[in-house]
Amino acid sequence: MHTQVSTFAAGSDLRIYFKLAGVSMIWGGTFVAGRFLSSDIAPLLLASLRFLLASVILLVFIVATRITLVLPDRKQLAQLALLGFSGIFLYNLCFFYGLHYINASRASLIVVLNPAVFGLASWLFFKERLSVLKVLGILVCMGGAGLVIISGNRSVFDGAAQTWVGDLLIFGCVLSWAVYSLFSRNLTRVLGPLTTVTYSIWLGTAMLWLATWMRGEASLSVIETLSPQQLLSLVYLGGLGSALAYIWYYDGIQRIGATRAGVFIGLNPLTAVILGALLLGEQLTLIMCLGGGLILAGIYLCNRPALRLSEPK
Repeated sequence: MHTQVSTFAAGSDLRIYFKLAGVSMIWGGTFVAGRFLSSDIAPLLLASLRFLLASVILLVFIVATRITLVLPDRKQLAQLALLGFSGIFLYNLCFFYGLHYINASRASLIVVLNPAVFGLASWLFFKERLSVLKVLGILVCMGGAGLVIISGNRSVFDGAAQTWVGDLLIFGCVLSWAVYSLFSRNLTRVLGPLTTVTYSIWLGTAMLWLATWMRGEASLSVIETLSPQQLLSLVYLGGLGSALAYIWYYDGIQRIGATRAGVFIGLNPLTAVILGALLLGEQLTLIMCLGGGLILAGIYLCNRPALRLSEPK
């Protein structure tokens, strides 16, 4: 009986791993789609359009499937507002403004620091124990990120301010996503992944459009000027990269925890680097590849025990 339960748990985890791998591959593509659109649409408006589309898709899905969302209380609503601010509003401002300064491959390699930040934040705020192996993994991640940051065509010492601005903005994505992931754990247990994602996206979308309106950039007429390829990229960002991926990711957090789910973000650069080279003609340097390899190795070390499937006994 115990063997059957262990085998079922392993199979269940394996399905979650495949879904999380799919999420990370989808998110790897968002760096390319975002870079493709950011040159023609203001970053704040682009983020607002992305999540307006995601909000509409979620609403249609909920109505079509006749799902009843759990009504949050005041405390839960405040927590959802924090998630909407950090994971939707702040994350996307850093994401789209950052892509103005650095390319998709470089950005995705910086974002892969997420699991290391998850580990540190869990230790600081949730008193989770950090093993020697995890600390070593975090240090290797940081070293790899350092190589990525200095891997541009220009030297890190030549005053290339715009590149540093892009690096800092994308690192802002890492911090805001850590808040979004780590502080959602209790909500997903009580409200469920779909309800948590839906409310956080709706609240974050409202924040984005309010900021867009205050800056005088709120206009839907920009959609008329987009090419079919740009419209497809926008649909990819809003449909796959937001609505679907966020639900699957939150489901993963609920099933296996934020740190274990976060390790799959290591797959982001693999997708972004390949698509960036194929679709955008972005050049890869040897030092960037070396830095990316170190980041992935560090993530493996940091999460190695969590990646082992339960063996039948």
